[in-house]
Amino acid sequence: MGHGGGGTLSAELVEHVFAPAFGGPELAGYPDSAVLDLGGARLAFSTDSFVVRPLFFPGGSIGDLAVNGTVNDLAMSGARPAFLSCAFLLEEGVETATVAAVAQAIGAAARAAGVRIATGDTKVVESGHGDGVYLNTAGIGLVPAGVDIRPDRAVPGDVVIVSGPIGLHGVAVLSVREGLEFEVRVASDCAPLGGLVEAMLAVTPDLHVLRDPTRGGVATALNEIAAASGVGVVLEERAVPVPPEVANACALLGLDPLYVANEGKLLAFVARADADAVLAAMQAHPHGAGARIIGECVEAHPGMVVARTAFGATRVVDKPLGEQLPRIC
Repeated sequence: MGHGGGGTLSAELVEHVFAPAFGGPELAGYPDSAVLDLGGARLAFSTDSFVVRPLFFPGGSIGDLAVNGTVNDLAMSGARPAFLSCAFLLEEGVETATVAAVAQAIGAAARAAGVRIATGDTKVVESGHGDGVYLNTAGIGLVPAGVDIRPDRAVPGDVVIVSGPIGLHGVAVLSVREGLEFEVRVASDCAPLGGLVEAMLAVTPDLHVLRDPTRGGVATALNEIAAASGVGVVLEERAVPVPPEVANACALLGLDPLYVANEGKLLAFVARADADAVLAAMQAHPHGAGARIIGECVEAHPGMVVARTAFGATRVVDKPLGEQLPRIC
């Protein structure tokens, strides 16, 4: 299970098994979506699978995750998402009403994100070999001219911005699991981020890096970018927006909010000269109202992320080894 958690074990699986088998420059830096030149157009292409349990949770469902997760991966390349595929893997015995509810959620989320479901597939597996419904989606979108957003483009001096409060999705899913109910209802932040990215690109097309911190949370995403770019990242721990309900739930469960998944937030690495204008554009958008500057890139400790604590000390923020939270996306 740890190999699917988005941490060190996942990275080793990709680096030592998948990348050597597949090869190709498109995999360089392991971006959320590949940018491909095809027939004179620059296309972003991404795929993802969703195995969340339960299927419906406060603030969303597996259907919302499937659409928004793929739309957001495309947006992290600066693309305007256009079309999705959707494959259903159904467990024998799942009620048709449940499948219909998931399909309705997918359709509604696609319309809200401004994309269309263009093709799909259905498979059924034997009872006991699934959790009712698994989904796979793939998506394509157009990358505007002059936009070059990649994990390896961060440079010393860049400012790190998060688009809002973190940890809501992971805690929302945990809150409805058996034996893990909390006093305060926490709703997932699941949302499409294409419009927010367009608002940022309207300020400057030279955004260096975008990443949505899903599995493994903010800490894992920052480590991946630091490793791909060869820069050090200094995180101001007090500046990271952690809602009280997330902080309390994490304290109860022994979790670090920096490693908890998000499904409607992004991290942006931008040149310091553009940071104030980009931040203002983000805060003017509904999905970026809580945006804050949380750190910077430095020449020191290349490939490593450190956090300045409230007490003035620093600590290393590493990737998790395996899976911290089971099946949250």
